Amino acid sequence: MAMNTRKGFRFTTYEAPNQTPFEKLFEIFQELITHTSGDVEEALDWLRELDKEYELTDDDYTIEDFIEDLKAKGFIREEFDTDGEQGDGEEGDGSGSLSITAKLERALRQKALEQIFGKLKRSGSGNHKTGKSGRGDEHTGEFREYRFGDSLEHISMTESLKNAQINHGLDSFSLSEEDLVVEDTQYKAQMSTVLMIDISHSMILYGEDRITPAKKVAMALAELITTRYPKDTLDILVFGNDAWPIPIKDLPYLKVGPYHTNTVAGLQLAMDMLRRKRNTNKQIFMITDGKPSCLRLPNGDYYKNSVGLDEYIVEKCYAMAQQARKLHIPITTFMIAQDPYLMQFVREFTQANKGKAFYTGLKGLGEMIFEDYEQNRRKRIKG
Repeated sequence: MAMNTRKGFRFTTYEAPNQTPFEKLFEIFQELITHTSGDVEEALDWLRELDKEYELTDDDYTIEDFIEDLKAKGFIREEFDTDGEQGDGEEGDGSGSLSITAKLERALRQKALEQIFGKLKRSGSGNHKTGKSGRGDEHTGEFREYRFGDSLEHISMTESLKNAQINHGLDSFSLSEEDLVVEDTQYKAQMSTVLMIDISHSMILYGEDRITPAKKVAMALAELITTRYPKDTLDILVFGNDAWPIPIKDLPYLKVGPYHTNTVAGLQLAMDMLRRKRNTNKQIFMITDGKPSCLRLPNGDYYKNSVGLDEYIVEKCYAMAQQARKLHIPITTFMIAQDPYLMQFVREFTQANKGKAFYTGLKGLGEMIFEDYEQNRRKRIKG
């Protein structure tokens, strides 16, 4: 730190701002609660184990103090059975199950945004601009003549009245359509994104946790879009044997299931979601380990094959990629496995869609998703 004195500048060693005992534990707790998919008791058990090993607390501030602070600050709440606190004829201990609150759900999204997109410069809420004027909601400070279809609230009464006085004089004042002037506005393009998250069993196989980083990326992307690009839309779906949408608030609770990977069902749902969006800029992000292994047949039965890449399933995936291409919906696949035969499938899938693919481990996944989100937006807005 530089301090201005009469003789010039005196430099002192930078000292990081002191964290309170609660803040230190809260950082660790947020990581743990993401890994445990919102299970507060399990996260606290892990925190106690870490405390034993690394002495995170002392007699002045214990884990129990931390839990009470979590409750007092509204991050967790205690829920009791509707039958009351008593059982077996004895008075209950007054304790119930702990669950996280909406406040903590939001804090987890903010933390994920900080971790993954922390290099970004902060800016105000808004959207990317096209550089073109048109019907929109951001004033440019310039005026133009009224055109049929212009919104009435954009008419500048001061400029319009001035025109009427100049054109018709004060003695016989009248206001015609030719006198009307509107304040020009900036046209803002919008982007609708569907984020697909693979929750098949393979996402936790071989001792590698792939679902937690994928979940963090989803939380960060959700927070980014809702705060920085509020006019954009983000829908999230998960796919295993089937595909279904999930609300943003449920992301911390996301778990891998005993599922196969029905990529086709995920893509079908994603395109159905995007068909309902009015704006023309649409895209799909898919986080997967790349191996489609399941289909639902017209009669409702499941066709499954976990051995290698099933030709029938793969061809259905390529057909879905081509369908999305015809709808002008690019698919960006984030492949978080390194198997050569799976990478080859993703290459051919991407070629069928004319989309993009990234082959990566888990590190850097978030940064790449953000970079591609920005690039897709710029490219499609200019197009």
